[in-house]
Amino acid sequence: MKLKKKRFAIILSLLMILIMNTSVLAETSSAPMPDIYAQAAISIDLSTNEIIYEKNIDSLMYPASTTKLMTALLLAENKNKTDLLTYTDDAKKKTEYSLNTNLYPINVVVKFTAKDAMLGLLLYSGNDVAYMIADNVAGNVDNFRNMMNDKVTKLGLKNTHFVTPNGLHDQNHYTTAYDLSIIARAAFKNDWVKEAMGTKKADIGTTSGIKMTVENRNKLLGSNGCLGGKTGYTTEAGKCLVAVYERDGRKILGIVLKSVYDKDDTFVFNDMEKVINWSYQAKPVTLYSNGSVIKTETLKYKPFGFFGPEKSIDVPVVARQDITYYDNKVNKAEQKLSFDFSKLSISKLSGSKSIGTLKITERDSVKTYELYSSLSKFAVLKANFVLYLGSLIAVIAVAALIIFIIRKINSRKRRNRTYYY
Repeated sequence: MKLKKKRFAIILSLLMILIMNTSVLAETSSAPMPDIYAQAAISIDLSTNEIIYEKNIDSLMYPASTTKLMTALLLAENKNKTDLLTYTDDAKKKTEYSLNTNLYPINVVVKFTAKDAMLGLLLYSGNDVAYMIADNVAGNVDNFRNMMNDKVTKLGLKNTHFVTPNGLHDQNHYTTAYDLSIIARAAFKNDWVKEAMGTKKADIGTTSGIKMTVENRNKLLGSNGCLGGKTGYTTEAGKCLVAVYERDGRKILGIVLKSVYDKDDTFVFNDMEKVINWSYQAKPVTLYSNGSVIKTETLKYKPFGFFGPEKSIDVPVVARQDITYYDNKVNKAEQKLSFDFSKLSISKLSGSKSIGTLKITERDSVKTYELYSSLSKFAVLKANFVLYLGSLIAVIAVAALIIFIIRKINSRKRRNRTYYY
C-alpha cells in the first residue's frame, strides 16, 4: 500500500513539473520564424534600437530607391520647405520613373518649392527629382555624392557607399539591411522627412503653374499601423522596402531587401508584413529574472567606519526586474555585459538603494539596469557580532576601570582632607 502511495506521489510530482515547464515555454516562446522571399531583412525596436528579426543583415545589397531616404535627409538638413529649387539639365536627362517622363513635361529652369520636391521624391520616387535636389543642394551631383558618403561616415556605417542620389543601379552603390536601418532611423527622426514618408497623396507643381498629383508607392501605408516608409526596385536590387510601424505605442522599423518582383507587386509587401507581425509577437528571452542573483560582489569595509581593521563581505547582487534580450544570432554573438559597482557601500545595503548598474550592449542597442543588494545591514551586524560584542565589553570594562579609578582618587582626596582638619 505504501509503495502505491509513493508511486502516485512520484507521478503527481512529474505531472506538476511538466505542467509548470509547459507554462514557462508558452510564456517565453515566439511564433515560428517567418518564411520570406527577401534575401535580407531586419526589424528594430525604435525605443531601444534592439534587433528583433535578422536575416543576412550585414550582406552587401543594392538599395535601389530606398537610397532616396538619404537624399531626403540631406534636403531637409540643407533647405527650408519654402526654398525654391531649379529643375536642372541633369534632372531632365533621367528617364523612368520621373515626373518629366511619366507625368508632365518639365522645362529646365522651372522651379519647385523644396516642399514639393520632397513629396515628388518620396511619394512618386521621381528619379529626376533626386538629381534636381542634388544639383540644388550641393551645386552638382559629384558634390552631392560626397555629401551622401560624408553622412554615411557620420552615421558610423561600415558597409555603405553611395554613387547616385536616386539609387539607380551602380555596382559601387550598395548598403546592407543593418546600415539602411540606421539611415531610415535618422530620416524618420527628421520631422519634415517623417511627414513626407507618411503622406499618401499630394498635389505638387512648379511655380510656373504646372500641377501634378503624386501617390505614395508604399501599399502598406496607413494599414495595420504603418506610419511611413520608402519603396525601391531595380532588376539587380529586386524589390526593396523600408517601413515604420506603430502598434499600441510601440514603434518597429522594418527593412526588406531583394524580394521578388511579381506582376501584382505583392511579395515585398507580404514579406514586410510577415516580418513586422512576427516582430510584434516575438517575446524576449530572460537573461536574468527578477530577484535572481546575477553575481556576487566583494565589498571591503571597516566595521567601525573610518578606523579599525578592514574586512570584506560577499554581497549578492540582484535585479528588481526581468533583464531580457531578443534571441537571434547577432545579439548572442555581440552581446556585452558591463557592471559598474562604484556606488557600492555599506550604507546602501538596505535593499532599496541601487548599488550599481548592468549595461547590456548589442550592436547599436544599449540598455542599463539598476542593481540592488539582497544583503541587509543586519547581515553585516551579524557577521561582526563577536567583534562588536567584544568591543562593547572592552568599552564597558574601560569605562568601569575609569569609574573605579575616579572613585579611588576621590576617596583618597576625602581622606586627605579629613587628616588636614
